[in-house]
Amino acid sequence: MRVFISGASSGLGEAFARYYDARGAQLGLFARSGDKLQALSSSLSKPAACYVGDVRRASDLHAAAADFLHNGPVDIVIANAGISVGILNGMVEDAEVFREIIETNVLGMGATFEPFIPGMQSRGSGTLVGISSVAGVRGLPGSSAYSASKAATTVFLESLRIDLYGTGVKVVTIAPGFVDTPMTQHNPYPMPFLMKPDAFARRAGQAIERGRRYAVIPWQMGLVARLLRFIPNALYDRMMSRAGRKPRRQQAPR
Repeated sequence: MRVFISGASSGLGEAFARYYDARGAQLGLFARSGDKLQALSSSLSKPAACYVGDVRRASDLHAAAADFLHNGPVDIVIANAGISVGILNGMVEDAEVFREIIETNVLGMGATFEPFIPGMQSRGSGTLVGISSVAGVRGLPGSSAYSASKAATTVFLESLRIDLYGTGVKVVTIAPGFVDTPMTQHNPYPMPFLMKPDAFARRAGQAIERGRRYAVIPWQMGLVARLLRFIPNALYDRMMSRAGRKPRRQQAPR
């Protein structure tokens, strides 16, 4: 089994790498931090192919994909790279952060899949996995960019699944709840059903192996997400206006 993972240097990406390494997979790991990738690779049962780049640059992904594909077809591509940080619309200094979140979380996902799709279609097999979020179900305070990006990824993955229907290529949407990673550790509000990264990766891996089209992990957050959809807008607005807000980049601890 050959698996390519973006955003692999920490958090969920690292957890996925360890999960698939334990199953004997040959890994292609892509992230911006070369030092972290090399440290992760050296801690695995066998060295991974490490690629330093940014998912906002399609050329970086094409170069990494070409090199990894040179040694054989890829069975699973996990588009995991993402940014989670609060913004305030109307703040000039947050405009670029908004752009960075959308370009990374949405455009970066499409760019991660793009070089691998032709090969998967030609052989009639393969799985594309996109990491969305329960945060995309409804808008959350301070998270306008992040929630918008995750709503977009969910719909993008659904459309992609339809486009690839009948080709043998599977598209799996994984929507995490709260997972204890550097991305969530600065959140100043309660995080129900908080999971450890290894437990999340195990459940996500099982969902991928079963070919689930859409999986919320943990399942309890799936129930929460369903309930959120039915709360009237006026009540939801009032409730959320009193909730904790995701810190802006300037507020997040270094």
